[in-house]
Amino acid sequence: MRYRCDGTLGAPVRARISQWQSQPAFPEDSLSDKTTQSTLSKPIGSGTATSAASVGQRLWPYVKPLFWVVLAGVLAMAVVAATEAGIPALLKPLLDHGFGTKGSPSAKWLVPIAVIGLSLVRGLAQYASGYLLQYVSNRILLDLRLKMFERMIHASVGFFQRETASTVINAIVFEVNQILSVLMGVMVTLVRDSLTVVFLLGYLFYLNWRLTIIVAVLLPGIGWLVSKINRRLRRLNREHQLLTNDLSYIVEETVGGYKVVKVHNGEQYEMDRFGEMSRRLRGYQMRMTISGGLAQPLTQFLASIALAVVVTIAVVQASHDQTTVGGFVAFVTSMLLVISPLKHLIDVNQPLQRGMTAAELIFGLIDEPAEPVGGGKRLDHARGEIEFRRVSFSFGPGGRPILGSVSFRAAPGEMIALAGPSGSGKTTLVNLLPRFFDPTGGEVLVDGVPIAEYDVHALRKQIAMVSQDVTLFNDTVANNVAYGETADRERVQRALQAANLWDTVMALPDGMDTLVGDNGMKFSGGQRQRLAIARAIYKDAPILILDEATSALDSESERHVQEALETLMKGRTTLVIAHRLSTIERADRILVMDGGHIVESGSHQQLLDNGGLYAHLHKIQFQQSAA
Repeated sequence: MRYRCDGTLGAPVRARISQWQSQPAFPEDSLSDKTTQSTLSKPIGSGTATSAASVGQRLWPYVKPLFWVVLAGVLAMAVVAATEAGIPALLKPLLDHGFGTKGSPSAKWLVPIAVIGLSLVRGLAQYASGYLLQYVSNRILLDLRLKMFERMIHASVGFFQRETASTVINAIVFEVNQILSVLMGVMVTLVRDSLTVVFLLGYLFYLNWRLTIIVAVLLPGIGWLVSKINRRLRRLNREHQLLTNDLSYIVEETVGGYKVVKVHNGEQYEMDRFGEMSRRLRGYQMRMTISGGLAQPLTQFLASIALAVVVTIAVVQASHDQTTVGGFVAFVTSMLLVISPLKHLIDVNQPLQRGMTAAELIFGLIDEPAEPVGGGKRLDHARGEIEFRRVSFSFGPGGRPILGSVSFRAAPGEMIALAGPSGSGKTTLVNLLPRFFDPTGGEVLVDGVPIAEYDVHALRKQIAMVSQDVTLFNDTVANNVAYGETADRERVQRALQAANLWDTVMALPDGMDTLVGDNGMKFSGGQRQRLAIARAIYKDAPILILDEATSALDSESERHVQEALETLMKGRTTLVIAHRLSTIERADRILVMDGGHIVESGSHQQLLDNGGLYAHLHKIQFQQSAA
């Protein structure tokens, strides 16, 4: 599922979240296989039917701490509803005793004063209920957003592979407001207008129970009509939500791939795609409008029938002195006042259904399983010994095997390079080390202990990672280098110097306090790589993962980055994913992978002398570079 992404979101936030799509955890092999994609869990909120009762149950833990504030708001709404019935109640004595030569002098003055007092009470109660319920809704909005963001940030890597940026932005930033429309608009309408209907019907019954029964007979018919329209609106809202998200995703793809669109003259193709989806969306919107708009005129028609019957019977009763002019006017006025809250109760149907649809997304995200936290074993500072013991991996039961019984050991401070053709499982292998995924067979050990026994945060504290896809945040240079910690400026300076970036940073207007821009747009590719290396140096982790940090750089930039990498690797156990074999010639050991298995192992020269897969790949690259 994909959902609407409002354009008001800041570009840095959008770009930051969109990194999930441009940087999959398994770029080589996982997402290229459609069978593995199908085994990933369902998108958030998909296939979950949500009722008003279930939403109320889910929201209750957030409402419970504010119960007395909610109760005060409801009581204020009850006062507003009661004053609604007070208006026709004042009309009866005014008409019966305030007019004519026999009119009561007190009625002439007390009724107008009572009208003013009633208006004052009503205004104060409306203000109090509005303020109290707005306070409650904003508190719940804050709690829901914090809970959703916390669950998102602790979700597994599979979640970020599965969901698009627009889905998550929509759920956390926009769809949660739909839930609040249920809390505010719908709740206010249901409580206030329901109480208004109850008070007015009670007064009508007090005035003339015979006429009131006629009015009450129509209410079940209205309820049946609403339930029929309700089911159709619910289905249309869900389908409309899906189409809206598909439309936003077309925009997202077009903006992200604008260069491809322009080079391949794809403007008309994208216009056709967008136009077709927009027309489908318009069709659903009109069907929703038709279904939702039927309720109000049908309700008014039923009310007009009731009014005609009431007027007829009231005239007959008046001819037999069974009612007075004041009583008749008060009855008709009360009945007309009932129509308005009834219409509001009917109109609440559409936002209620939108709220139910939004609830599926919100609680779907809140229910997203968090990644495993591990066994809780502490790991203050690892020696750096790594062992993969008969490790296998595949996505879900029956999924295509990505790794098959891989075993090797890296001693502390050793540099192990992983080489092999694309799709051989290199990236998958190293991503098991920080527990982005758990192996489906075998185990990974650090310092002789299975990594599942460590607390996951303690484990990841021992690992630094530098890849060719650098992620920088629109923050200062210092905060990017010290990401996840409070920046120590002396440590930041040493890290930048070790990464051969200090002079560049000092030439910036604000030095280390300069904002790097959207994903580091103020820096060149080589400088961004060195900033990522400085981040790894600052972390000072004993285990280092390098995912070919120089493959996309020119020769000059590669030289600077390679010098920084040499500094970074000193004294650290390093796993290097190598696409350019010339960068791993000095590795202590090279593991050659093919089809998820280690097929060769040895030094650079040994593997060349063996004349196997590594020698074949090296020969191809040498010929390409020579050409």
